[in-house]
Amino acid sequence: MTDIETPAARPANPRFSSGPCAKFPGYSLDTLSDAPLGRSHRAGVGKAKLKQAIETTREVLGVPADYRIGIVPASDTGAVEMAMWSLLGERPVEMLAWESFGAGWVTDAVKQLRLDATLHEAEYGQLPDLNAVNFDNDVVFTWNGTTSGVRVPNGDFIPMNRQGLTICDATSAAFAQTLPWDKLDVTTFSWQKVLGGEAAHGVLILSPRAVERLESYTPPWPLPKIFRLTKGGKLNEGIFEGATINTPSMLCVEDYLAALDWAKSAGGLDGLRERANRNLAAVQAFVAEHDWIAFLAEKPETRSNTSVCLKFTDDRISDPAAFAKAVTKRLEAEGVAYDIGAYRDAPPGLRIWCGGTVEDSDVQALMPWIEWAYRIELSALDAAA
Repeated sequence: MTDIETPAARPANPRFSSGPCAKFPGYSLDTLSDAPLGRSHRAGVGKAKLKQAIETTREVLGVPADYRIGIVPASDTGAVEMAMWSLLGERPVEMLAWESFGAGWVTDAVKQLRLDATLHEAEYGQLPDLNAVNFDNDVVFTWNGTTSGVRVPNGDFIPMNRQGLTICDATSAAFAQTLPWDKLDVTTFSWQKVLGGEAAHGVLILSPRAVERLESYTPPWPLPKIFRLTKGGKLNEGIFEGATINTPSMLCVEDYLAALDWAKSAGGLDGLRERANRNLAAVQAFVAEHDWIAFLAEKPETRSNTSVCLKFTDDRISDPAAFAKAVTKRLEAEGVAYDIGAYRDAPPGLRIWCGGTVEDSDVQALMPWIEWAYRIELSALDAAA
């Protein structure tokens, strides 16, 4: 163990958590000084801040002018479930799942809503057969599997002449990957992911087709207050103009506005995507040079550029879960990487957040430390054998 050389460089920011994610470079609490604390979110100043958050989201993501954007409770989970409970049931539904969050939406559809659902499932590291999806039905899927590091490569599998709605959980894709808005009827995300915002708020984006469904269809099950998007059979437009369903944190909204301003200064969506791609490239270069580690995503075109998931492939590792836990614990103890263990339901390994708020210099500095921790833990295994 004493012969294993300690890397010289350290990441300046060791925060590689996949949610809440790293704050943007140069972040300071001083950026929140204009937050209207102690004021009602329904007062003019509060509504103006919420409206600004909505319209700046539209600007950075390039959301079409006729799509509605709303800030909703309970993070991305709340946004997805609000869409499912409000929109599904008019026609059969196709559920796609290849990691834990997609599997959670399957549970909601099948066990809670008891829908007539066709399941398209795949193991961690793979995608289901996208060509087998029937878009005459409603379709629910994640764009980027946060816990598997597997994303759809593009929107080509979605037809323009679809009859059903597409409901897309894009929480670790928004602000890092290109989302084809003409293919997506409902899109959700949480700003705690790629922009490193504070938790508990979700964003719900509706196409005109989704609004049409809301105004023409009433689901047969009761809707909790925080799920209700219509009033008197018409879309509650206030939700999409800054009047939230329940009380938001104006401190979190201010934090999101600061992140959006930084995103614009970093080159907008193109700049954020390029930053994430550079981070992924740093990990790819490292993996290509070492035969004891590999991407969980089996095909390069499906590799996430945000939630990058890796697995140890050394045959000498008899207990992958214990080994990965030991590596992550050692890296955290050194202060070079926090929260990079695989998600609890995923195969054992590492999950490194590579979204745009992370500097590629930090990812590059982290890679030798992963090798260092791997070699120390492997040496301990050999000594115990």
